[in-house]
This record gives sequence, C-alpha cells and structure tokens, in this order.
Amino acid sequence: MSESITILRGRVLSFLSEPMNVTDSNSYIFIEDGALAIREGKIIGRGEYTDILATNNGAKIIDHRPHLLTSGFIDPHIHFVQMQVIASYAANLLEWLNKYTFIEEQKFAKLDHASMIASAFFDELINNGTTTASAYCSVHSQSVEAFFIEAKKRNMAMIAGKVMMDRNCPNELQDNAQSSYEDSKNLIEKWHGQGRLKYAISPRFAITSTPEQLEMAGALLSQYPDCYLQTHLSENDAEIALTKQLYPEHENYTSIYAHYGLLGKKSLFGHAIHLSESELEMLADSASVAVSCPSSNLFLGSGLFDLEKTQNARVRCAIATDIGGGTSYSMLQTFADFYKAQQMLGNRLNPLMSFYMMTLGNAKALSLEAEIGTLEVGSYADIVVLNNSATGAMKIRAETITTLAEELFLLQTLGDDRAIEQTYVAGVAMKK
Repeated sequence: MSESITILRGRVLSFLSEPMNVTDSNSYIFIEDGALAIREGKIIGRGEYTDILATNNGAKIIDHRPHLLTSGFIDPHIHFVQMQVIASYAANLLEWLNKYTFIEEQKFAKLDHASMIASAFFDELINNGTTTASAYCSVHSQSVEAFFIEAKKRNMAMIAGKVMMDRNCPNELQDNAQSSYEDSKNLIEKWHGQGRLKYAISPRFAITSTPEQLEMAGALLSQYPDCYLQTHLSENDAEIALTKQLYPEHENYTSIYAHYGLLGKKSLFGHAIHLSESELEMLADSASVAVSCPSSNLFLGSGLFDLEKTQNARVRCAIATDIGGGTSYSMLQTFADFYKAQQMLGNRLNPLMSFYMMTLGNAKALSLEAEIGTLEVGSYADIVVLNNSATGAMKIRAETITTLAEELFLLQTLGDDRAIEQTYVAGVAMKK
C-alpha cells in the first residue's frame, strides 16, 4: 500500500480560521520541516517530516525545501471566455462590454474555439497556482461543455455556468427566458456533481436579463438548490443607473435579485461595491457572498470595495481576479491590488488575512471548506508550492525576511506565476 503514497516535503502552512491580526499564530498551522502524505488524490497525513516518513515507509518522496507548501488558490469570479479580452482599452464597464467583450464572446458559438480557449485557460490557472474557480462561460451551451470537459480531464474542482442574457446585448448572444431555462437545466443534469464539477446558474446581470429570465433563474435555483448562483451587482455607477431605469418598481439593485429568489448561501455577487446599508443587510441576512474584484475595479475605474465596512455589516466576502476585466490570473497580484485598494480606504489588510482569504476564506465562501482550502487530513491534495525568491527582486528582499508574515507579504506584493514552483491537483503535479 505504501507504494501508492507520495510525501511532499517542505515548509507547510495551512489556515484554521480567519486571522484577527498579523500576529495571530492561532489562526494557522506552520511546520518548518513539514510533510504531507497523499494517497488517491487526498491528504492522509500532515506533520513533521520525520513523523510522516516513519508512518509511510516506502512512500515516494518529493522534496520541495526550502519552499512553502500551502493550499491551492481559489478564484471565485472569473470569465473563462474573456481570455482574449484582457488588456482591452476602454473608459468604463459598459463601453468595455460593448466594444470588446460581447464581440469576443460570439466566437464561443464554435466548439473548437471554446475547446482551444478552455485548454489555455486551465493551463493559465495552474501556472498561477489556482486549483478551483467559479467561472462564467458564454451564452452558448458548447462553451460550458468545453469548460467542463477540460476541467474533468484535469480532475479540478470547478464551478461554472452558461450566461443567461435575453436583452441589451448583440442578437448573436441573446437567448430567451425559456431557452435559457432549458439549456441551463440540461447542463445541470449533465454536469453538476460529475467528479469535482458543480454548476452555477448565471444570469449575467439585471441589465441583460428581463424580469421573465430572472424569474426562470429563480425557478432553476429552487429546483436545484445545491447549485450555485453567480451574477454581477453594483459594479459601476452607470450600470446601477441603467438597472434602476429597467427595474423602476424595485427599491434598489439588490432587491431585484431578492425579488426573484436569487439570494442565498451559494449566491455569489461579483463586485458589490456601491451598496446601501439596506442592501448590505439583505446580503447578510441571506448569507449571500460579496465577491470583490480589485484589479478589475481599478482597471475599469469602477470603485473601491470596502472590506472592513462589508464585513462589519456581517456580509460574507471573497476576493477574485475577474479576468478579463482583471489584469492578472495571479491571486498573488490580485491581492497586491486589493491591499492597495484597502490602503486607499484607510483599511489595513495584513498578509495572513490575504493568504487566508485566497485559500480557506474563499473555500468557505464557496461552502467547500470540507474539501479544499486547507491541508487538513481528508482534504483534496490541491497544493501550491511557493518560491519567495523566484525573481531577482524577490531574492534580494527575501534575504532580510525574519517572519512568516513578512514572507507572505513579499509573495503577495512581488509574486506572480514565477513564484509558483509547482501546482498539485488532487496530488498530481500539473505545472509544466
């Protein structure tokens, strides 16, 4: 039996809870000469290297010293169909959508294009240490097929869904209320729960959905309560104004989604920047998740997400890249931007909190903490190996580091895909 066990040796870091401050050592496990024993894709042992070795004689040993082993990163809001939209010049969100995004997404009517992008997309995630994501596909069912086929091939824990849009977009991207319901239902029946895959019912946002379509999205969520719901909320001032014009009978943006039964524990609301106190209360009372996308918000000039205010309102929070409005697939770079955004708001984001959020915190936001987000025994062996000296600038700075928090802050501030020494998915090394 020991022949089927692999031991990864390195400096092991796994979070237990949300850090209260930069010195909160009770919030994590850190083992200087640690090891993880892996069998059949899951962690079966974690501890000091000598102890793990003693109980797993004959196991294959992979020595990653002096690098850091932590849980694979989790990206809870990303558009896989926007790989060729990233770095597109526009003044704001609505211009960016109409000038670039809606044009690009029309290409996904062709399965071969969708399959090509899916392969490149997962390569990019793995290169950046991301092992789980919640992704938007295009309006075309074949884009979802291509996404899930590639994810299943790699045994990755992925959430995705077909975008639902029946107005305010090009005719080539429009479905209708009934067809969006039927297409989504068929995809749920085929893919939700297959391996490590899960489905997200995905009305793009209120602007591109009629009341009839949002009603169908609510019907799907009621019929399949184990599925996720993902959409966009209060990203941009012009978007909010147009939404109010389209839904004048509702008090605010969030109340539209509430009316159609779209709030809940597995509901992910991208951006959620410009929210009133009553909207924050609705999200909190429904246990919905506000997903901040700092790089995208800075790039499109949408605004700054106030983490402290949102958490004080008892709203569950997550942080994501939002490719292609975001400018990097790297969760490290995303948190570099998030740190700066919080600085502008007078909030302090300590590096322990950053790494907690990109691992266990985002896992909890997706209600998947029993499977991913930690290096606990029984969790999937989704692991990232981090090199704090991956570049010349990092190496010279690393010489002065004396604490774990300093190392994490260096990785967050200067790290990118080059700092990802290896990415393991269910115990298999995936980065080439």
